[in-house]
Amino acid sequence: MARRCPGATVLGRAVLNDHAFLISTDGYASVRPASGEVVHGIVWRLAPRDLAALSAYESLASGLYSAAIMTVQCEGRSVKALVYIGRSRSAGKPKRGYMESIVAAARDWRLPPDYIRRLSRWMPAGMGGTRELEPGDIA
Repeated sequence: MARRCPGATVLGRAVLNDHAFLISTDGYASVRPASGEVVHGIVWRLAPRDLAALSAYESLASGLYSAAIMTVQCEGRSVKALVYIGRSRSAGKPKRGYMESIVAAARDWRLPPDYIRRLSRWMPAGMGGTRELEPGDIA
């Protein structure tokens, strides 16, 4: 984030309730509605220039992602956050090396260990994952 959005500041760790993490058929992270599930992450405050850079990086213009305002729990309070949603809601396989950086970031931010284990399940077998997920699997 520091490289792409130098003006961004961390507001804290957050939880998006009733959603699940997935790797879409495009090979990138997204979330999908899932009753009783949670997605953990970080909320950032972005300057307008940073928001433009992040939206370009996430390929909003090409339709790879769309942006949605969602309510998350951040440091004990409800806040509105911009969440990038992948165009595909179907499960796929991650791009090579992709999940390793996501799991590393989750560890760096000290997200819950059980959540990190669930993220790790998306990694290919032999790369820290327990097995490769097949399309339609839910992490």
